[in-house]
Amino acid sequence: MNIRLFQLINSWAGQNIWLDRLMIFYAEWLGYFLIGGLIICLIKDRKKYSDMLIVSLGSAIIARFIFVEIIRFLYYNPRPFLVLSDVTQLINHETVSSFPSGHASFYFALATGVYLYNKKSDLSARAGYVYFALAGLIGFSRIFAGAHWPADIVAGAILGIFTTILVSYLKHRVTRVTVLGFLKLLRFEKPNKIGPM
Repeated sequence: MNIRLFQLINSWAGQNIWLDRLMIFYAEWLGYFLIGGLIICLIKDRKKYSDMLIVSLGSAIIARFIFVEIIRFLYYNPRPFLVLSDVTQLINHETVSSFPSGHASFYFALATGVYLYNKKSDLSARAGYVYFALAGLIGFSRIFAGAHWPADIVAGAILGIFTTILVSYLKHRVTRVTVLGFLKLLRFEKPNKIGPM
């Protein structure tokens, strides 16, 4: 199923030069615009969006450069162009393990952070949906370009989403414990009365 789906998607590559260029752009450059969107939010209102940037970008870095690397160290999965002879490869890539996708884990972690930042807000929820759609487009384009199997993208997406949920939970947990501890320190209690000796 994984191979057949890859072959179906990759078979569209090399058929139209403009579609190929568009997919190359999505695969290699679109992600920078997602990061740029977060930076613009931070510049616009640092106080309001700093937490979102910390959780989103922090989770993305943890997912990509810690969890992905650990999995790749433990399990090697060759890329499609190393296994199949009929792959149309649009982008050059190292022969390191393809599973899970580093791009998918990074950008789905970003998207989850944007969504979780304030999912009750219509604007934030819409921004989260847009980020998820663009992260999915990045993943699809990397299959199209011959760099990843579909399973790599799915696994990377799950890993990115899970990482951000975990980081967000731990952040709120630590913040809550810290605040409660601080308030406890500030609690003013009446000193014990010392009776006559």
